[in-house]
Amino acid sequence: MTDSPLSAALAQLERIAAALERLAPPEAEKPDFSTADAFVFSAAAPHFSPVARVNRVEMALLKGVERMRDALADNTERFARGLPANNALLWGARGMGKSSLVKAAHAEINRRLAAEPGFSPLKLVEIHREDIDALPALMSAAREAPFRFIVFCDDLSFDGADANYKSLKAVLEGGIEGRPDNVLFYATSNRRHILSREMVENERSTAINPGEAVEEKVSLSDRFGLWLGFHPCSQDTYLAMVRGYAERYGLDQDPAETEREALEWAITRGSRSGRAAWQYVQDLAGRLGKRLE
Repeated sequence: MTDSPLSAALAQLERIAAALERLAPPEAEKPDFSTADAFVFSAAAPHFSPVARVNRVEMALLKGVERMRDALADNTERFARGLPANNALLWGARGMGKSSLVKAAHAEINRRLAAEPGFSPLKLVEIHREDIDALPALMSAAREAPFRFIVFCDDLSFDGADANYKSLKAVLEGGIEGRPDNVLFYATSNRRHILSREMVENERSTAINPGEAVEEKVSLSDRFGLWLGFHPCSQDTYLAMVRGYAERYGLDQDPAETEREALEWAITRGSRSGRAAWQYVQDLAGRLGKRLE
């Protein structure tokens, strides 16, 4: 006995439905933010990868940035307590501890408030520059979670015809939903206005109203209520950084010799900065057979 036309049609529809289910992407897994205090966000899935041990420097070891350190720590603590706080842009000279300060402030505030009743650890989520267009998905996941988040993008900048800065503007302070109350956005950049001069000049040269074109570009940095500028350090500050690291890790060498080597190290790299100080200390520790733990 042959199948009726209706039975054959139903069987065909079932096969089509099964094929569509196989083609459909799997339902996004709901992130478990209780597994760690720090995560790296990937736009591919999207997925939050927990970070068991964050690569950070202790707050006390960050020299020459005391004013910026205190301002960011105060802003972060207010946010952790549920009080109003601002998105922060840390901009300026390379190697002066911008990203280190963000990670150190996160750890310091969690340590400082850990004993307070009902305090939930502040979460740090790093998003890579190339994933900025997926920021709305990150914000959506964070909005539904019972934690407070600092979303951190290191070395944020836009070049050429990159239009992702427009979506970032909308997520930070615009749009219908806007930024969730439990999320702050911290970014570091070598540029005060994040956008390259070439981008601004190209836009101005083709715009009917050049002034409006420039306003469109620089308005991105206006989304950050807290601006912290980092500048090249003096020789005394650089040597204070080296001494602080050497004392912290017990690197026993004649201070005059350490100072001479540290200055030579900075000269050969053409830069005095926290990064150069740390690189010299790593070299010194290796020569002395000491581990930096």
